Amino acid sequence: MQHWTRLLTILVFGAPWLVLLGLAVAADPAPKSGTSRTNQTVTTATTETAPENDIPSPSARKPQSTATQQDQAVAQVTQPASELLIASLAIFVLAVFVGFEVISKVPPMLHTPLMSGSNAISGITVVGALVVTASGSYFASVLGMLAVILAMINVTGGFLVTHRMLSMFQKK
Repeated sequence: MQHWTRLLTILVFGAPWLVLLGLAVAADPAPKSGTSRTNQTVTTATTETAPENDIPSPSARKPQSTATQQDQAVAQVTQPASELLIASLAIFVLAVFVGFEVISKVPPMLHTPLMSGSNAISGITVVGALVVTASGSYFASVLGMLAVILAMINVTGGFLVTHRMLSMFQKK
């Protein structure tokens, strides 16, 4: 019976993590316009003419390469997505520890109602996973589909266990 509680913990807490990971990946890191704010600033600095008596600064004489500008723009845009990913990972690790402790402390007599209650959580996870699956990113779609599969396994198993529990109380 111990392996079933561990499987339940993985399914309940694993599928929402995949949804969060998919949401972090689905964020579009590419800027919408052709040039970023960094590119516009550098272009403005290089096109200005220096006065005759002043020596032009090195940045005005030698413009930065396009690759460097793009790297700076990508670093500025992807930083919030990586922070979301790290925060989501921390929440996931804490949820695994709390979930394992809670489920291991529940007496075996109450495992069935616990499974029935987790069906509602997994149903919400299925909706979130479907939203992630519909995103444009291939990796996010794969993670979303994996989350849909795990959550549906949990929902189906929960309904089967609940049906079995209810059939025990029916008169024969």
